[in-house]
Amino acid sequence: MTKRFPESGATTAEPALEPLLTELARSVRGNGHVAASDGASRIPARFARTVPLGLPELAEQQVVRHFTHLAQLNYSVDTGFYPLGSCTMKYNPKINDRVAGLPGFADMHPLQPDADTQGALRLIYELERLLGGITGFPAISLQPAAGAHAEFTAILMFKAYHAARGDTKRRRVIVPDSAHGTNPSSAAMCGFEVTTVRSDARGNVDLAALEDTLGDDVVGMMLTNPNTLGLFEERLEEVIAAVHRHGGLMYGDGANMNALLGIARPGDLGFDVIHLNLHKTFSTPHGAGGPGAGPVCANDKLAPFLPVPFVVRDGDTYRLSEDRPQSVGRVRAFHGNYGVLVRAYTYIRNLGEEGLRACGEDAILAANYLLSRLRGAYDLAYDRPCMHEFVLTAAAQKKAGASALDIAKALIDEGFHPPTVYFPLIVPEALMIEPTETEPKETLDAFADALVRIADRVKTDPAAVHDAPRNAPLRRLDEVAAARRPRLHWRA
Repeated sequence: MTKRFPESGATTAEPALEPLLTELARSVRGNGHVAASDGASRIPARFARTVPLGLPELAEQQVVRHFTHLAQLNYSVDTGFYPLGSCTMKYNPKINDRVAGLPGFADMHPLQPDADTQGALRLIYELERLLGGITGFPAISLQPAAGAHAEFTAILMFKAYHAARGDTKRRRVIVPDSAHGTNPSSAAMCGFEVTTVRSDARGNVDLAALEDTLGDDVVGMMLTNPNTLGLFEERLEEVIAAVHRHGGLMYGDGANMNALLGIARPGDLGFDVIHLNLHKTFSTPHGAGGPGAGPVCANDKLAPFLPVPFVVRDGDTYRLSEDRPQSVGRVRAFHGNYGVLVRAYTYIRNLGEEGLRACGEDAILAANYLLSRLRGAYDLAYDRPCMHEFVLTAAAQKKAGASALDIAKALIDEGFHPPTVYFPLIVPEALMIEPTETEPKETLDAFADALVRIADRVKTDPAAVHDAPRNAPLRRLDEVAAARRPRLHWRA
């Protein structure tokens, strides 16, 4: 398809790149139409610029059109499907954005006194209790900024709990080999050693291997359930009992809570503390790295160590309190990413108990439907019913000449954002797919059809798949050159 950008005069038979503003600029334009001002004369001479600023000279409509063209190249949750396993990139209802944009929420200053922020404090107070009902925990902090920050906070709480009991010999945190990479990182940042335990043939924690690692020096275990293979831990109660028997604590990585909504509560399953990713399970898409929110939910044993401040209710008024003597202290200057908290509150109140359960059930149904559509075209890493996501392996396609990365790039030509690739690390040529509960069957079928077409093309013309994408605004980068000789800024 030929595209033309009149400002640059570029015409091409391939998708064209939007010119940079510096390439559109012409030095003859000037800004004579701008009214004169004596503002410059009020700047002290020692601060006055002695050389031109060097900004490109452009007409206003050129700038507007430039950024509009760039926006039209964007892939977003409003324009397409994000099947990102482990990330839960689902549609964000627009009412959530409207509520988060209300002036009483959006225009607050974090240093306003409690008397001026009663509505905001009430929302925090009520959201904590809603999340407590969903997770089965009595005490919650909304302060952490996102999942990894919440993990770090939870392990600090483990450390404080053992120290308060005078048990200072505990140095090791156990992490499954399928865990999110932030789990061992959080443990290490708290000064602990990390012991990895392998998965068994069905994708569960290998219970015998776990027993071999346990001892009185174990701080606790960090366990994602459902795990990062998209599978529910079949022997979860035995795993938790084993860790508790040795005096360790159980941390639940709640990144995959999308599969448990209204179905199972981690607090009832025996975890001591979990975190939630509100920006995943409760509807704020977190593409491009943010924003996020990572509440920490604790049982009675660990509640005294939660961060401060927290919201308390005195009759009909709300205030922030720091009356928690054993707290790990503040883990953030202010109280969470508030806009994400507002969206989560709106999402929960809008759906209600039955709606949240339907979310979990529909997420599981969608994942198993996609898995059934793709079984045969690709091999399954673990061939059993999944929860909200599943992991394929493109090992057979790799032998035929097209890797998981090639398949992901080929999906771009099919009009789909690729799934997560090469994770979890224990699955070779992994394709990790999460459809979420928000996509209709038509979208799932179109995505499955595209992946099947690519698998068929690998059999007949793997070089074509390896050369994808062909129709994107940018062709595939030379990744080796990008790593060794990166071009980090524009050069004339």
